[in-house]
Formats: sequence, C-alpha cells, structure tokens
Amino acid sequence: MFSIPPAKPPAGAVNAGAAPAAAGDLIKDSSDRNFMADVIEASRSVPVIVDFWAPWCGPCKQLGPILEKTVLAAKGKVRLVKIDTDKDPMIAQQLRVQSIPAVYAFFQGRPVDGFMGALPESQVKAFVEKLVKLAGAAGGGEGDILEEVLAQAKEALETGDIQTASEIYSEILQADPENINAAAYAGLVRCLIAADDLDRAKQMLDQVPESIAKDKEIAAVRSALDVAEQAANAGPIPELMEKVARDQDDHQARFDLALALFAAGKREAAVDELLELVRRDRTWNEEAARKQLVKFFEAFGPTDPLTVQSRRRLSSILFR
Repeated sequence: MFSIPPAKPPAGAVNAGAAPAAAGDLIKDSSDRNFMADVIEASRSVPVIVDFWAPWCGPCKQLGPILEKTVLAAKGKVRLVKIDTDKDPMIAQQLRVQSIPAVYAFFQGRPVDGFMGALPESQVKAFVEKLVKLAGAAGGGEGDILEEVLAQAKEALETGDIQTASEIYSEILQADPENINAAAYAGLVRCLIAADDLDRAKQMLDQVPESIAKDKEIAAVRSALDVAEQAANAGPIPELMEKVARDQDDHQARFDLALALFAAGKREAAVDELLELVRRDRTWNEEAARKQLVKFFEAFGPTDPLTVQSRRRLSSILFR
C-alpha cells in the first residue's frame, strides 16, 4: 500500500555499471514511509547505515560515493540506505538532524552511532569497521526506536493529522506482519474512529488477530469505539451548551454534551462536564455519569495523564 518506486541515485553515486550485482541488496534509496522496513527491521540482522542527503548539498556528493564504496567492500556485513531529506524530511526531523550530510547507524532496531559532515575515506572505513565489530560482538536485544515511532504516530493523531498517523501505524504493521504490534493495530483503529469511519473501525476490531486480542491497547480502543458510537447521536455542541446554560440541572443535556465534546476530540472538556454532573447528582440515571467516566478512562488508557488526573478528581468528589 505504501511502497513507492526507489528514488534516482544522487549525483556522485556509484552507477549501475560500476557496482557489482550485489549492490542492489546492500545499497538502496528509501523514504520516511519505508523507513521501518528498510532500516529498523533490516537492522535486526545487520547494521544499517542511513545517509541523509539532498541533491543541492555539495558535501553530500563527496560523501555518498565514499560510503557506497566502503559498504560494498564490507561484502554484506553492513547495508546502506539513502534518504533524500528534501523529499522525505520526517525521519530526519525526528532524529533532530540539523545539517547534512548526516549519517546514522542502526543495529537491532536502534541508533548506535553516527556522524555529520563529509569525512575522509579513512574515517568512513573506520566507522564501518566499528559497526562490523559491534555486530560480531552483539548478543541481541530490542531497541527503543519502535516506541519513538509509535509516540510520533500518537502525537500526529492527537494533533489531528490522521493521515500521517495512519501511514506510520500501517508501515509498522507491514514491516512485521508475522508479529502484529498491538499498539500499532489499535492506533490504526483510532485513526478510523477519528475519521468517523466507525464501520471500518468495528470491522478491524472484529478481525483482530488472536495473538493481540487480549492486549490492553485493544481493550482501550474497544472502549473508545463504544464511546464514539454513543456520541454519534449526542447532538450538536452549541445547542447542548445552550440547554445547559439555561438549566444547570438539565442532567441529560450535560451528559449528552460530554459525549458530543468527546466525539469532537475535546477530552478534557468532556471529562469536566461529567465530573460536574457527578458533583451535582451522583446517583442520576443509576450513576450514569460515573459509569461513563470509567468508559472514558478505559478509552484513554490507565496511564494517560488525563485518566490519572481525572480519577483523583472523581475520588475527591465521591469521598468528600
């Protein structure tokens, strides 16, 4: 779905006639979308060097051929991935690349070394040799880059960039289809919920792989879908706000307003309305406000700062 044709090699790159047949396996152009597969997953077995470059960058043209020559000389012990930061700036921004050329080395899913600027061939060779030794001495272990990528997707979703979030989550899932990541799967469902595509979100949850069906991330997104379905019929926010303004004890209007606010992504405001309803009449409609708050907390997740803060506020109201 997200695979794209490889970009043309930068000026100064080793051309097809000069490189051996194996060069295509060892050196490749990549992108933000393919970063998980080409770098993170590939680095589980062999160090992957990432060269961040741009066509206008003079030092990049000097460094590129040196990197390629040195990687080819290593005969498969390392790989090289090239990313044009003009076309694909996201990963470079995430890694806080300030200038190019910038080189990062990844092994076992995490960044392990790097440098900036065009180094002479002797230093590049020493850099690669160090990576080869690292791979030979390594005993395994998972890196934390996946958590960083998941955090980036979550941030994109929370700021309303549904497309970017869904692309990142999809790329994570495609990178390792044999081992489905529960957080990425749940994240993709949340993207569908945010896009008001509740039918497809429900379909994804109905088809959730058995290996992650009981994961807490899946449980949380099930609650989020339940609340979204409730909120679909809550009514327009301005009208509900007007009802509450006219009658502060119109508990149904306040309850519906909370659901509508939640559906609009205004989580804190939704919680505030339900807490106010609990404060005014905790037993209304068989404690509907408190029960709805519990659903909100399940949808947010137990460690979400809003869940933690709101649970304290709820306790102070119930046990004062």
